[in-house]
Amino acid sequence: QARDDPKKPKGKMSAYVFFVQTCREEHKKKNPEIPVNFAEFSKKCSERWKTMSGKEQSKFDEMVKADKVHYDWEKKDYGPAKGDRKKNPYAPKRLSSGFFLFCSEFRPKIKHTNPGISIRDMAKKLGEMWNNLSDSKKQLHINKVVKVKEKYEKDVADYKSKQKFKASRDNEEDEEEEEEDE
Repeated sequence: QARDDPKKPKGKMSAYVFFVQTCREEHKKKNPEIPVNFAEFSKKCSERWKTMSGKEQSKFDEMVKADKVHYDWEKKDYGPAKGDRKKNPYAPKRLSSGFFLFCSEFRPKIKHTNPGISIRDMAKKLGEMWNNLSDSKKQLHINKVVKVKEKYEKDVADYKSKQKFKASRDNEEDEEEEEEDE
């Protein structure tokens, strides 16, 4: 997995994280023998950060900019992990759940009755509506998925057989080219 890859660049850091690192280094220099009590230390850092002027904080913003350049440079050289392949646009779309079919049915109705509603509020409203549905009405949406599932499984099987055929044909062409080269 890419997450476990030791070569993967570390995430970008915020100005506050740089500030806390600086505070920790200062503490280690002043008191090398005293271990850091994390709860107290982070509370003091937070209070100090809140009282800092924008000018003082801008020093850490500069560190963020430099870190971003370094991160982008590392990320460019890292490349995608093995599992990060692009999805074939011709592959069948995955099945939706009963809840998502419900959402696709009721989203336009909510949008019509609440013009300008945010995506977040729309999702909350749909979730509430789904939770308030009786089990029998939920089952109607789930049954729609069962009906579509048969077609989906057939489409997946067709797609996979075409991919196998394509892969074997590509291999045959490669072998023919090798024979011609000899």
